[in-house]
Amino acid sequence: MQLNEIKTLLRDMGVVGAGGAGFPSYAKLSDHVDTILLNCAECEPLLKVHRQVLEEYTEEILSALSQLLKASGAKEGIVAIKAHYTSTVEALESVIGEYPGLSIHKLASVYPAGDEIILIKEVTGRTVPPGKLPLSVGVTVCNVESVYNVYQAMKGHPVTQKYVTVAGEVAHPMTLCVPLGTTIGELLQAAGGVTVENPRYINGGPMMGRLISPRDVVTKTTNAVIVLPENHTVVMNKNLNPSINLRRAMSTCCQCRSCTELCSRHVLGYPVEPHAVMRLLSNGGKGDPTAVEGSMFCSGCGLCETYSCPQGLSPKAMITALKNAARQSGYKPPEEVPLVQIKDPDLKKVSVERLTMRLGLKKYDVPAPLNHAFETKSVKLLLSQHLGAPAVPVVAEGDTVACGDLIAAYKEDALSVNIHASISGTVVAVTDKYVKIKK
Repeated sequence: MQLNEIKTLLRDMGVVGAGGAGFPSYAKLSDHVDTILLNCAECEPLLKVHRQVLEEYTEEILSALSQLLKASGAKEGIVAIKAHYTSTVEALESVIGEYPGLSIHKLASVYPAGDEIILIKEVTGRTVPPGKLPLSVGVTVCNVESVYNVYQAMKGHPVTQKYVTVAGEVAHPMTLCVPLGTTIGELLQAAGGVTVENPRYINGGPMMGRLISPRDVVTKTTNAVIVLPENHTVVMNKNLNPSINLRRAMSTCCQCRSCTELCSRHVLGYPVEPHAVMRLLSNGGKGDPTAVEGSMFCSGCGLCETYSCPQGLSPKAMITALKNAARQSGYKPPEEVPLVQIKDPDLKKVSVERLTMRLGLKKYDVPAPLNHAFETKSVKLLLSQHLGAPAVPVVAEGDTVACGDLIAAYKEDALSVNIHASISGTVVAVTDKYVKIKK
């Protein structure tokens, strides 16, 4: 297939990044790249989806990656995977020789290796300039499940399901394959139920994930649901009050620079200095204004407040508030920002194992077997499951649909993709936010 044909297909089939912000995959593809990276770094503790999907569908994913390589004219496709994912690495090594132009790059077990900017540096040695996209250095990054969905799209199957790891305080941790729009509560039941009183639920990883409710639903970007006690430090950190964060920073921050020295973007040479932000805010906004400029390039990895700070302060939360205020005021960082020379960057990488222990999650780091035996009687499909404009409903209440039928079309002249029915049944509700289907 030609590149434009693939891009049209992916938009029609609703393929987006299966994690993060859900950037539409068609918009990532370009004939101006020389390298395509397949991201199997599985960034955060307890997440297992990508390594499991890659092991289960090795040849399908490599086949799709190979076709993307040919269509874009890229010279090489590299599977970036942590070396200790032994069984997945073995599956790759057994067949990758059949795909010219593809190779494997084994990564150390550090956080956040799955950040695409860091991944590009680790694998290719290239540094994406602050504020720029990977395309600026000739690279496209796709995660494993997205490329599996590319394979399915090429076979005529739209995105209707999602792989989700259910971990933490559940009876039987597992990775489920579920229809989009399934409630989180149903996933918890399938995993044997919750094992603690007053649980809290995190959508995504413990570092960058957000608190959710069992009534929330699975979208194209849902990779994990982690259940923790309400008094767990990870949960409590996500519940901190911004005004209290500020008062604690003003009274306690000793400017030790640990948050900056271990900042994942600062180690790359980006001008991100969490300690400077803490000093600026502690002084009522008086001080070096370049702290604001640098904070705009923060990735939100969370190392500064969950791993680095010896006093348990929250630089990430402070930076997030600063970024939001700057954006609301219309502030835009300079287009050209020089990199900073960092001494011994390799000595400042954070071990995932140590991070897991520091977060108090070691006991939850157990196998979560892949399970396809899941069914639901109803789904609530959000119209905004991706970065960009929401899809526009093309069905009405009372319509009968089959799994895979188009229910919402991408918005013309905007970054947007189609959404399809994830089960067969009757449309029982259509709003400007979602479409609900019952069997």
